[in-house]
Amino acid sequence: MGHGGNVIAELTADHREVEEYFARLRALPAGDKERRNVLDEVTIELVRHSVAEEMYLYPAVREHLPGGDALADKEIEEHAEVEQVLKDLEDVDIDDARFDQLVGKLITDVTEHVQEEERQLFPGLAQACSPEQLNDLGDKVRRAKKIAPTRPHPSAPDTPPGNKLLAPGAGLVDRARDFVTGRGKS
Repeated sequence: MGHGGNVIAELTADHREVEEYFARLRALPAGDKERRNVLDEVTIELVRHSVAEEMYLYPAVREHLPGGDALADKEIEEHAEVEQVLKDLEDVDIDDARFDQLVGKLITDVTEHVQEEERQLFPGLAQACSPEQLNDLGDKVRRAKKIAPTRPHPSAPDTPPGNKLLAPGAGLVDRARDFVTGRGKS
């Protein structure tokens, strides 16, 4: 999280980081207790990343890309599906067969989403926006990730202004819970 560069470089670096978490998850045997720790780390990264995209990337897509509203709506819908899987995983023990099913769905859904963004949205934004606009978006995304929630909140608003108003408060509560429980510190 917080890699630097313009919005495309920032989010692409996040994508590679999540892929590394997925590789770690796949490498661990079923029932291994470390799987919960890795899942917590990937959840933290995915939620922060998604919230930042919803706050700044998708409004830019709506503004700068032809058919941007439909593209942004589709991406936000995919985020909601991933967030629900993450929420479902919170209540599933690593020894439960559903854990592996849900992790498989998570990896498939996120991988497809990342590929769409990198093939369609990022090149479109690179053409439609100036380097200054892309750098400014990168700065905003990095700031958003610092205050974003770290746990899934499927019922929270996912578009401005609601998400910009509620995300910092949810993020504060999530980070306090993480601190107390040690979550994400493996």
